[in-house]
Amino acid sequence: MLKGGVFHEEEVESRWEAGPFVVLVIVLQSVVAIVSERDGWKLWGLPWWVWLVLVVPEAALLLPLAFQGTRRKLEQLGRRRTVAMALVAVISTGNALALGALLGSLLSGQERSGAELLLKGMTIWGTNVIAFGLWFWGLDRGGPITRLEEDPPAPDFQFPQMENPKLAEPGWHPRLMDYVYVSFTNSIAFSPTDAMPLTRWAKMLMLTESAISATTVLLVTARSINILK
Repeated sequence: MLKGGVFHEEEVESRWEAGPFVVLVIVLQSVVAIVSERDGWKLWGLPWWVWLVLVVPEAALLLPLAFQGTRRKLEQLGRRRTVAMALVAVISTGNALALGALLGSLLSGQERSGAELLLKGMTIWGTNVIAFGLWFWGLDRGGPITRLEEDPPAPDFQFPQMENPKLAEPGWHPRLMDYVYVSFTNSIAFSPTDAMPLTRWAKMLMLTESAISATTVLLVTARSINILK
């Protein structure tokens, strides 16, 4: 594949696939904030607007990646990948802090509304799926550009189509949706289902995601259902 074609395909993935997933994260956080303000919900004693604290830096990092002119400028400076990874790091850090605050609120007995707990838990779980899907996509084989080159690094994830090319169309390679699917199934099954992690960092990422998901699903969801009863 020509170098220009590689950059074009990566741009389509990052702008029209990764971008909307980040927007979805911002929407989820904003919805919880709006509902919390309307119904007087708090997060471990924190006010409703705490859900919006990370929306500003998330939007500030997303916008330069969304517009072609600023993307090219970042590319010329060699900073586009850094900004993209910083965006995913902000999302992940904020979600981890939100989970910690929610667990603190849960253990201290402050969560008494099943609907409130379900919405908060679903937001954290959904953000977790998106964040780790972006991590997998951004780090596997050095990122979406390097894995499309003629001599890419060794894979960090083994997809079925890579093991048996007859299962896929010629020239198949994993795209963002493939990594999000891996993230989703890992969050549901707490173990690999589609792609197998091959490197230690990939295994540690999947382990971390499963631990966060298990905490959210088993504790938060179970408690909310118990309250609804």
